[in-house]
Amino acid sequence: MLPNMTNIKSSSAAPARYTAAPTWRLLVLSLAFLISSKETTAFTSQLPSTALRHPKQHHVVLLSSSSDDDATSKLLEKARKLREEVSAVEQSKAEVQKQNDAKAQAQREAEMEEQKQKDQQRLRYSAEVPILKDMGDEVMERVDFPPRLKGGKSRIVTIQAPLPLGLVLGEDESIPGMTSVDEVAAEGNGAAAGVKQGDIVRAITACQTTMETPTWQLLAGGIGQPKTKRFMYSVDGRPFEEVLDAIGSNRMDVQGRDVWLVLERMD
Repeated sequence: MLPNMTNIKSSSAAPARYTAAPTWRLLVLSLAFLISSKETTAFTSQLPSTALRHPKQHHVVLLSSSSDDDATSKLLEKARKLREEVSAVEQSKAEVQKQNDAKAQAQREAEMEEQKQKDQQRLRYSAEVPILKDMGDEVMERVDFPPRLKGGKSRIVTIQAPLPLGLVLGEDESIPGMTSVDEVAAEGNGAAAGVKQGDIVRAITACQTTMETPTWQLLAGGIGQPKTKRFMYSVDGRPFEEVLDAIGSNRMDVQGRDVWLVLERMD
């Protein structure tokens, strides 16, 4: 048998010896417990109250801070994308405006070029000639003479020359109703002024005498007085004999002015 078993049996023979612990030992144990309780209380009192009462509070705060950072990051990302979209829109508008400006500039240049060509065309087929106004005054005005010669290589010229002109005129066979210069006398006034063979006569000055009666003469029964007026006479489509008479009528000009001739000439 084991020795421990023997000892246990032998100790049970004297139960009065181990029934209760001595009083001093109980006091020692009580004192040790109290000291241990006080140290524990002192240690725990030194800990932060939040750590004891809310052990998970710091963890919650950390989670809340991370969520705020995510929301801030999303807002910043949205703001960045919005700025990029606005920049793209502004750039697109600027590009469209640039294209519109280029188109407008090209259109203006085209219009200016077209107007320039029209002006050149008008200058080519127009001339400043004396125009008789209603009050009897002559005013220099630019008059258009659309081209009658084909090919667009002709131009209008004006010439002033005294009578006799020294020209032989004829009816143009290629253009019905047009009067052409068939011959130019080498020593004539027309040649000296610059008339050339082949020129087409478009207009000339002509004179006409009319009776003008002031109102006071009409009331008194007067017949008026003759007055000669000079005006521009269009030759286009007029009978050949009438054209010759119009040229000869310049002899009636009391001022003895030169005859105006508007000619269309091939370059």
